[in-house]
Amino acid sequence: MAAKKKQAVVYQGTGRRKSSVARVYITPGSGNIIVNGKTLDEYLPLETLRMVVRSPMDVTETQGTWDINVNVYGGGYTGQSGAIRHGISRALLKASDDYRPKLKAVGFLTRDSRVKERKKFGLKGARKAPQFSKR
Repeated sequence: MAAKKKQAVVYQGTGRRKSSVARVYITPGSGNIIVNGKTLDEYLPLETLRMVVRSPMDVTETQGTWDINVNVYGGGYTGQSGAIRHGISRALLKASDDYRPKLKAVGFLTRDSRVKERKKFGLKGARKAPQFSKR
């Protein structure tokens, strides 16, 4: 009789910021973070952005307990790192509701809805108007 294969528990969270969307999958593990097939250090060039990504684990004191796999697209590095942070926070919530007060207190569960405003016709940008001349 074949033994049943034990499936790993996977929690999924979707994070968004600006025009970036991150699909985050966390499984119990040793703390590896893989973003689009690369390690976090290879994918994000700046240490501050890597700190942003790791901040939900720092707040919930779960560093080294979850393996994180991320698919992220759209936007630039800053928007993507914010989207990953949002996704990790949402995935941690599915893992345990005990993390909610800590994550909510620092604002990681709120979707940052700020996006670039569109350019309007008759103007040079979203709000900048052509120079005014009386004559």
